[in-house]
Amino acid sequence: MSLIGQEVTVVGAGVAGLAVARALALRGASVTVLEQADAIREVGAGLQISPNGAAVLRALGLQGALDAASLRGQAVELIDGPSGEGVVRLDLARLRPGQGYHFLHRADLISLLLHAATEAGVTLRLLSRIEAVDLAGAKPAVLLEGGQRLEASLLIGADGLHSRMRTALNGAETPFFTGQVAWRAVIAAEPGAQPVAEVHMGPGRHLVSYPLRGGTLRNIVAVEERSRWAEESWTLRDDPMDLRLAFAGFSPRVRGWLDRVEDPWLWGLFRHPVADRWTKGLSDGAVAILGDAAHPTLPFLAQGASMALEDAWVLADSLARHDSVAAALAAYQAARKPRTTRIVAAADANARAYHLSGLPRLVGHTGLRLLGRMSPGTMLSRFDWLYGHDVTV
Repeated sequence: MSLIGQEVTVVGAGVAGLAVARALALRGASVTVLEQADAIREVGAGLQISPNGAAVLRALGLQGALDAASLRGQAVELIDGPSGEGVVRLDLARLRPGQGYHFLHRADLISLLLHAATEAGVTLRLLSRIEAVDLAGAKPAVLLEGGQRLEASLLIGADGLHSRMRTALNGAETPFFTGQVAWRAVIAAEPGAQPVAEVHMGPGRHLVSYPLRGGTLRNIVAVEERSRWAEESWTLRDDPMDLRLAFAGFSPRVRGWLDRVEDPWLWGLFRHPVADRWTKGLSDGAVAILGDAAHPTLPFLAQGASMALEDAWVLADSLARHDSVAAALAAYQAARKPRTTRIVAAADANARAYHLSGLPRLVGHTGLRLLGRMSPGTMLSRFDWLYGHDVTV
């Protein structure tokens, strides 16, 4: 199906929205992105783009921009949090030399995708807050704050965790609190910081850190199990002392980082199901969702951005390959739902493994040390299904 001149409206100028906008525009579509903010600002913290996500950026013609904006990850180190002793090191540069693992600031990824989208002819419309989504007519429509109604032949929802598009397709859902909260912060990096992702594991908590922006910054994500509920929001600030107290039993290296945190963000981790329905055809139009709108995930496998990139490519590619929109959207959901469901489940499992205590912790760490010495490649091969998958071929 030719996309030349096809009018597409995308809701949300995040990773998923900007990536799908460029992918469609490169195929000839006329794409408008609606964004509720008044500007695209530097927000968020660090993220990781694993080889499966990097493959999409490469196919979109953005490999050079990704290399310029990111640090190439050389290794992953699992570390005993209280003692600071290494458990296992996975040498990515040696064991997977042909694959790119990238550390970068979310703002830098958004910036390069925004430039790439506009370069491809995408129109960005700011201050476009969606009040409601209407799927009852011949064409899908959104009602903007202020009363304006916009109809679209193809409406794509990349509107994130609290997606109105998802609700319009699936009805209201109630996520549940996992009993975990997470802090995120960025500090100045120590001189000579190596491009390594460190996972410091302790009973009921863990902390992940890696450098950003040429090694000048250090990203920190710290997770603690607790019974108290915390808001599911990326904009809730917390007292840095709470973070320091939660990891007071960790090594001097970790405590030194946390002593320099001045303004951490805190959010409660909630588990959302993968959406049952990702698409819908109307008599004169269609809708689809992708990214966090379709499959919110916990941050324990660093796959949020890469899944969004995969979705964007597969959706655009399906629309270009199939003879009808209906066939394309059916193929898109059939390709993406099983894989994202597996990734979300794997992220859930990682959280449990990082937080072991007592005898299971001792046994688990001993096993990892032995396997790391005898066959480190075996540990990495467990995730070949994830990192080795390339949706662009």
